[in-house]
Amino acid sequence: MKSLVQMLKPGEHNLRAWQVGALLVMLAAWQLASRNPQLAFFLGDPVQVAGKIWSWFMPFGFGASALFPDGVPGNADIYRHLYTTLIETVLAFGIGTGMGLACGLWLALAPTASAILDPYIKAANSMPRVILAPIFAMWFGLGIWSKVALAVTLVFFIVFFNVFQGVKEVSPVVLANARMLGANQRQLLRTVYLPSATSWVFSSLHTSVGLAFVGAVVGEYLGSARGVGYLILQAEGTFDVNTVFAGIVVLTVFALVLDGIVGRVERKLMKWQPSPGETEKL
Repeated sequence: MKSLVQMLKPGEHNLRAWQVGALLVMLAAWQLASRNPQLAFFLGDPVQVAGKIWSWFMPFGFGASALFPDGVPGNADIYRHLYTTLIETVLAFGIGTGMGLACGLWLALAPTASAILDPYIKAANSMPRVILAPIFAMWFGLGIWSKVALAVTLVFFIVFFNVFQGVKEVSPVVLANARMLGANQRQLLRTVYLPSATSWVFSSLHTSVGLAFVGAVVGEYLGSARGVGYLILQAEGTFDVNTVFAGIVVLTVFALVLDGIVGRVERKLMKWQPSPGETEKL
């Protein structure tokens, strides 16, 4: 009995099982709540959400059944919308990360410019970036670039402040030793500043993936003719809560995929960094 309790106790050996179990419990609770028509109007029905996702991705459907009284058509019509949203997200993520990295390094290494621009950077960061969406729509039209521009403003500041702080955290002793060994500014940048900022950059990138999706979807929501945000907007107009939740699930899954890609790149580039458990062992 004691061994059974220890086996069921959450730990590294059964963590995945507990995670799957928690998901199943939440889905079961959602399904039970959806049996109430009033709650179903606001919360949707997970079975119908799954049917909508099937209809979006699969070219074939199936007829009426107990779970799906009206059947499930196979439209496979989400791919052009998903492609648009993913292109906007990837472009915004790449451009925002590059700009944040470049500006963070420059201002961290240029104290005078940093002091001059400090109040303007704080003002721009404190401004709700969503209000820029109409301006970007007027500048770039309703194509993808207005959405990319909005998402870039969300990604940029997260990366910028992390890079800026990462460079500022470089140990003066390390810098003094490198200069004593004859390192010039370019060598310091490559061997001291960038490695110091790398861990800060990757910690910001995990947040930036979600923000890039937010910027793209909000831009589509405010004005577009294609994209997952556009599908969600259309569903909202007809009070189709199941389609809204289906769009949320699809976006969440793809955001997790992109975050996983960032994590794999981080582990590959940060092999020198000890894992969380190794530092305690030392």
